[in-house]
Amino acid sequence: MSLYYFYLSYFLLKSSNFMILFLNSYHVSLCVSAATPTEEMNGAGNLMDFLDEPFPDVSTYEDFHTIDWLREKSRDTDRHRKITSKSKESLWELIKSLLDAWSGWVVMLLIGLLSGTLAGVIDLAVDWMTDLKEGVCLSAFWYSHEQCCWTSNETTFDDRDKCPQWQKWAELMTGHAEGAGAYVLNYFLYILWALLFSFLAVSLVRVFAPYACGSGIPEIKTILSGFIIRGYLGKWTLLIKTVTLVLAVSSGLSLGKEGPLVHVACCCGNLFCSLFSKYSKNEGKRREVLSAAAAAGVSVAFGAPIGGVLFSLEEVSYYFPLKTLWRSFFAALVAAFTLRSINPFGNSRLVLFYVEYHTPWYMAELVPFILLGVFGGLWGTLFIRANIAWCRRRKTTQLGKYPVLEVIAVTGITALLAYPNPYTRRSTSELISELFNDCGALESSQLCDYVNNPNMSRPVDDIPDRPAGPGVYNALWQLTLALIFKIVITIFTFGMKIPSGLFIPSMAVGAIAGRIVGIAVEQMAYHHHDWIIFKNWCRPGADCVTPGLYAMVGAAACLGGVTRMTVSLVVIMFELTGGLEYIVPLMAAAVTSKWVADAFGKEGIYESHILLNGYPYLDVRDEFTHRTLATDVMRPRRNDPPLAVLTQDSTTVEDVETLIKDTDYNGFPVVVSRESERLIGFVQRRDLTLAIKNARQKQDGVVSSSVVYFTEDAPQLPASNPQPLKLRRILNLSPFTVTDHTPMETVVDIFRKLGLRQCLVTRSGRLLGIITKKDVLRHMAQMMNQDPESIMFN
Repeated sequence: MSLYYFYLSYFLLKSSNFMILFLNSYHVSLCVSAATPTEEMNGAGNLMDFLDEPFPDVSTYEDFHTIDWLREKSRDTDRHRKITSKSKESLWELIKSLLDAWSGWVVMLLIGLLSGTLAGVIDLAVDWMTDLKEGVCLSAFWYSHEQCCWTSNETTFDDRDKCPQWQKWAELMTGHAEGAGAYVLNYFLYILWALLFSFLAVSLVRVFAPYACGSGIPEIKTILSGFIIRGYLGKWTLLIKTVTLVLAVSSGLSLGKEGPLVHVACCCGNLFCSLFSKYSKNEGKRREVLSAAAAAGVSVAFGAPIGGVLFSLEEVSYYFPLKTLWRSFFAALVAAFTLRSINPFGNSRLVLFYVEYHTPWYMAELVPFILLGVFGGLWGTLFIRANIAWCRRRKTTQLGKYPVLEVIAVTGITALLAYPNPYTRRSTSELISELFNDCGALESSQLCDYVNNPNMSRPVDDIPDRPAGPGVYNALWQLTLALIFKIVITIFTFGMKIPSGLFIPSMAVGAIAGRIVGIAVEQMAYHHHDWIIFKNWCRPGADCVTPGLYAMVGAAACLGGVTRMTVSLVVIMFELTGGLEYIVPLMAAAVTSKWVADAFGKEGIYESHILLNGYPYLDVRDEFTHRTLATDVMRPRRNDPPLAVLTQDSTTVEDVETLIKDTDYNGFPVVVSRESERLIGFVQRRDLTLAIKNARQKQDGVVSSSVVYFTEDAPQLPASNPQPLKLRRILNLSPFTVTDHTPMETVVDIFRKLGLRQCLVTRSGRLLGIITKKDVLRHMAQMMNQDPESIMFN
């Protein structure tokens, strides 16, 4: 129960500042604009003017542009107010209002069902295709190695991985299962299958859905912050990402499916948003659904519903109201239940590497746990810098023009080096599962090859520490080589033009390092139990050290060092173990890895890729401490042409069309006159274009010389003039404004907390300039001695 209150307090602390600033700032904005309540409702709520019915695509946004959170909030409030008032008119309207209220929960249910089903299908397909590289089941070719031997009546306990129904390719083709010739043939076919899978994956992505590549989490974070990327969450992206994710993971590349599953779940959320106008016509409401979908994606990726909700809150979401918290939890619950019903791993668990430990940890073990945290932080820093350098080289050189060859080359090198080592040959999830496992009496792994005392008679779960046998020492050498291989190859793999997640490779690096440290501590405790550090808690014949726990702590440390996750990471990891007993070691490692990594740079891998791609993302964790003012950042600057504005009642249709044609601005301030420059409001470029186009088609008398007016009453015009065009209802009468002496620290905080697209700079009601989100990002980059031109989008 205490954990529940902790998570709730964490959420409220994060969300309360947003809402308080939202309400206060919105009130100030209304006052500054000097708009009456009636004008505000007419101007910001209904985005139509000269027609009684809305025309299509008004108030929508163009590709690679940022949404206006305040406007979307205002539109949703007006929609809800209208539905509530109509619900009192008739029974049918009441039913419609109830359906509207329940539509959010229906969307969450559909997201959970589809994302859980897709995750189960992906897990089953990956399991089968991974084993297909080594052999085939003769009794049923669609069975994986494990499933094939499950169904065999000739499988023994000692040789449970061997059965007559499963044959390796060399045995099937030549009839010989052993020998140099069989090994070489199996080696060659392993590489061939890997190349085939990766080639199919990169070809499908390149031809049908270019947005299906990569992890997807950097783009999801950017989209949830209010950025528009058309097609990134589309139907084709969903289909191709699901198929190619199976191919990419099965090829044996050093990547995982957990990150892409978040992208897949968000595609499901976007798909179901299109079924309800409440979400399809409001980008702000759509992003609430996508936040919940991200939670469902992590839920099925790790079998951690609570961790998925916290991951969405901590890592990807930009705006997370309280109702989204409950809906995220419901979506994660349904997704986990659906995956559990499919049972893809056959162990009645949601993940392959679910473990349970039976030995408590001791305070003295915090020292190696913290050292693993230091290793995780250093690994995270090394990986981020090396991977970003390689990705930047890919973008700026000829290498980026040959994505297919790059994928084929990396796959060939990976398969060539991975096959000889049994710990790199198997899938990364299976490797992590073996590293996490505690050595019981029934384990047959090399890592459990200890020298047993023949007189030992203890319960299975309480086997004392024993001296390591030759299998353990052999495994340590192989794990050391696997660690070096994973560290190097993951740097070149992440970011290629195929679906590639980073969670599993990072966890694998940490699990390998942790298992090595765990075995070292275990053997020290056995051979030197009289040392002062072991004397008080590790007596001879006792089960003191659990190497699998060290692997789990190392996995958490490395994942935290790369992603900078803390709370959600710890929750995900203890949900994997099914108990709270080991939460302190996980917290110690996660916090240490974050401290160490933050000492070298605040950005995690996802934030670094956002910066690399130039997305307009304002991270709430970045601090702005420079003493600059709004006048230093606003446009127009000195020697720039004057600000493009519209007047309230003296601009013609031709003038507006010329202004739109000659500029690429997203909107235009509306002033009383060019002489006074008294601010009236702000009109979006897209709304203006659509309004004029629609007026020419449906309103008689509108010609190029018609006067466009934004006032309530038409201006006094000669009788010979053509009919004027009233566009007051597409005018935002309450644009957010600041004075020219407002500190940029305040302006940056306003842009972050309110999700503004732009704000206008005034002095005593007189318009001076405009600050856009892009201007803020470029100014911040300039203040940090970075290239301001790296911010490429609006």
